[in-house]
Amino acid sequence: MIFITAKFPVKPEHADAWPEISRSFTEATRAEEGCLWFDWSRSLDDPTEYVLVEAFRDDAAGGAHVHSEHFREATSGLPAYLSATPKIVNTTIEGTEWSELGEMAVEK
Repeated sequence: MIFITAKFPVKPEHADAWPEISRSFTEATRAEEGCLWFDWSRSLDDPTEYVLVEAFRDDAAGGAHVHSEHFREATSGLPAYLSATPKIVNTTIEGTEWSELGEMAVEK
């Protein structure tokens, strides 16, 4: 799978509204056949930073994503709400699911 984590520095005046600002992009991406997950979190240390964790089934799914209309719209519209260029880690790894963190196994 293609596994991506990106940090989005949102302008302070838009930070609270970011989930709504990015909603159409998020929903369209989640609806893609090859999208495994596309999840936003807000930083506990910096309320203007959002972290996106996303995964796509394979190279073809990643390619379909970056060539989609909603991706083009996001890359042209969302930067207006950002205070800097997002930082990204993009890698390919084995598997298509989350693994359990064995060191913190919860007994049931």
